[in-house]
Amino acid sequence: MWQGHPPGSIYDYIGVASFSLGPDGRIAQWSDRAAEQLGIPARDALGKDPVDAFLRPDLRDRGRRTMADIMDGREWVGLVPFRAADGSGTHGLAEVYVMPADTEKGERGAVCIVVDVRALRGIETDLAVSEAVFGQSPMGFMLFGTDLRLMRVNERFATVFGGTPESHRGCVPADYLPPGEADRLENAVRKVLETGSPVTDLQLLGSVRGDEEQHRWTVNLYRLHNAGGRPIGVAGLGTDVTRRRNAEREAASARRNLALLNAAGARIGNSLDLETTARELLAVAVPQFCDIASVDLFQGLLSRDEAPFSARVGREPVPGLADGSAEMRRVAFASAVSGAPLPISEPDDGEGRRSASSPVKVGAVHRYPFDSSLADALRTGRPHVVPGWGSDDRPDLAAIVQSTLAVPMIAHDTVVGLVRFSRVKGSEPFGERDLGLAAELASRAAVCIDNARLYRREHERALILQRSLLPPGDPEAAGLDIACRYLPGTTATEVGGDWFDVIELPGHRTALVVGDVMGRGLRAAVAMGELRTAVRTLAMLDLEPAEVLSHLDEIARGLAAPAGTHVAHGTQSGSRSAARSGREADDLSEVYLATCVYAVYDPVTRRCTFANAGHLPPVLVEPGESALMMEVPTGMPLGVGGEPFEEVEVELPDGALLALYTDGLVESREHPLEEGLQAFRAALDNQGRPLEDVADHVLNTLHTQHGEDDTALLMARVQGLPAESVGDWTLLREPQSVSRARELARDQVVAWDLEQLVDTTELLVSELVTNALRYGEGEIRLRLLLDRTLVCEVWDSGLVQPRRRRARDTDEGGRGLQLVGLLSSGWGSRRTPRGKTVWFELALPDGESPGTDPVEALLSLY
Repeated sequence: MWQGHPPGSIYDYIGVASFSLGPDGRIAQWSDRAAEQLGIPARDALGKDPVDAFLRPDLRDRGRRTMADIMDGREWVGLVPFRAADGSGTHGLAEVYVMPADTEKGERGAVCIVVDVRALRGIETDLAVSEAVFGQSPMGFMLFGTDLRLMRVNERFATVFGGTPESHRGCVPADYLPPGEADRLENAVRKVLETGSPVTDLQLLGSVRGDEEQHRWTVNLYRLHNAGGRPIGVAGLGTDVTRRRNAEREAASARRNLALLNAAGARIGNSLDLETTARELLAVAVPQFCDIASVDLFQGLLSRDEAPFSARVGREPVPGLADGSAEMRRVAFASAVSGAPLPISEPDDGEGRRSASSPVKVGAVHRYPFDSSLADALRTGRPHVVPGWGSDDRPDLAAIVQSTLAVPMIAHDTVVGLVRFSRVKGSEPFGERDLGLAAELASRAAVCIDNARLYRREHERALILQRSLLPPGDPEAAGLDIACRYLPGTTATEVGGDWFDVIELPGHRTALVVGDVMGRGLRAAVAMGELRTAVRTLAMLDLEPAEVLSHLDEIARGLAAPAGTHVAHGTQSGSRSAARSGREADDLSEVYLATCVYAVYDPVTRRCTFANAGHLPPVLVEPGESALMMEVPTGMPLGVGGEPFEEVEVELPDGALLALYTDGLVESREHPLEEGLQAFRAALDNQGRPLEDVADHVLNTLHTQHGEDDTALLMARVQGLPAESVGDWTLLREPQSVSRARELARDQVVAWDLEQLVDTTELLVSELVTNALRYGEGEIRLRLLLDRTLVCEVWDSGLVQPRRRRARDTDEGGRGLQLVGLLSSGWGSRRTPRGKTVWFELALPDGESPGTDPVEALLSLY
């Protein structure tokens, strides 16, 4: 029985047409498909010689030879260019297959099959692509028929599941996958076949030949149709994503571990209390990392008997570890298991020790058995994976714990305790990555615990050093009434680096200094002492305030932190936000950073010059006015470098109040900086009290007892030197000015009732003025100042500084500065904007001890 092909078969894709040739070589039959495909109707084809009718003139000779061969009984296949015979211009290229045939009368004819070249080439291309997919694709390709059986698979599929591609024909999903997974794939294929909707990213689990590892595939399914739109099967593309999934799981695990370490960095070590630090560790680990955990520390660490509490990794262990007698105290325990017994937080007896049969509770003291894995972890300093809880100190946990990581807590090569991380039965067992994470968590907590131990040892030393470096007693200054306060932070916050200083300068001037070294502890106190000493040294060179800070900045950058030094740090409120960004409580940079305000006050001119290195601005209260923040340019903190410092000169009226301070006075967790500054200004508005009372009032008003940071406060009330305490003259540049200077000095000293100093003053003034005439330049200025001492200054425009030398016995001169140094209590020189100033200072007579006789001093030089 004949059966016609359904619409959309292969013949529709190829485009086949036919015609026949009679014995005379002319067209005897012309099919409708030929007319449609070639564009030549039957009336223009029948009875025509195909060579003369359809070929171009230049091809006709060759065409006749070919037709002669065909009519002789030869088959021929080739490409034939054609054109329509009706003159319409239709032309094209056809692939023709000519087969000799006999007519009913036995005469020789031919049957011609014509194929559309374009359709044929498209099919060839599709077949080549199909073969490439089946033979070269790295993905597995499956073609299911309408009966849900495999019709074809590619080489990749056969490589994974064995055999050849042909051997899989007729197989079903159950031949490759476990029952549940096979049902899922079969149902998905059936659904795609029925609905035509594709299925993407279908996840399947199974195994392959020779590999015990469970594989995961992702499969995409879509329905195939013929040219007529009839479904002929379902195609599937499968990709093995096992490695990718494993990598994704590893990445997810790494992200979880990283998040856990970030949480540990943020939550562990926020206090200097050992038990609190241990609880912070367990709060991070349970339940994110394990189900149950505990922390045991050496009892010697908690009782402050530091000698037997630790063991050096890789060195001879302490006796307590070597013989198994080291006592441990349970300081923290946590559990996330529902129904698991939790320990109470009280010790078992008055001394914290337990009986042999009772479980270890928080606060109890116990020992590890000498031959246990826990004791071995402490001795070797290496983590151990142990079955169950790892010891019999908690028999109530033996039934539920699967395995335990016993991790020694190591800080700076020193074991301080042991932490146990446990997972109960049914949880995922610990892996290699877990072991490293556990060691890192324990190490971070150990460092915090060791820091607390170091803090306890160094806190008192730092506090003693800090107080010893501050100015002793009540500082005094010419033209200033001084009041100062220093409050250290509490024991919980540790000593900082705040300092203040009052430095007497030549000419009855005074340098006022307040600074704050960023950081805490012994090193901050040492840094403060170094910087304070440097400030005093630079101040005695009589440099301008901006120059002092510039040199101090260089010094701060040169004070490098010793490598390998570890210092405990506590919590702190921080100083200013700009300064806080450059430090953390536990960060020790390679250079010291500090802020500082340096001011120089001249009581004669009532002018004060300020320079600021990243510090809070001074506060000024003028008589009858409200307190205000002074506009002093804020430079970079000391130790940063690279930026110059600016100066501001301000005239301070008598009675004005100047306050320098550190951030601990105006900033705390409860009160932000702006609120603290406003409260500080308000506390300074009442000027009717003595300065010491004002200082006490400020401390009481600002609630400085919070103890979050050190506090330094330096206050100065301006008095100035009265006009009658200053003698100031300008001398001509001539020899007669020497005698004129002696006369002026003698009259002024007599006017001040200092007759005992007349001869000495007259002699030394003569020496300085003579030197100014010989070695100086420009006009000469003489100034005498009286306060707690008598100061004489000689000014000129020369830049060459005087240099004291020792004269030989045969020299007639060169002894002037020796004489000045012998008779005065101090002398020196400093640069000025217009030259230099040479000065000497005489102590005022006390009425008891006679001064040095100038005649005897002169004779001693020869």
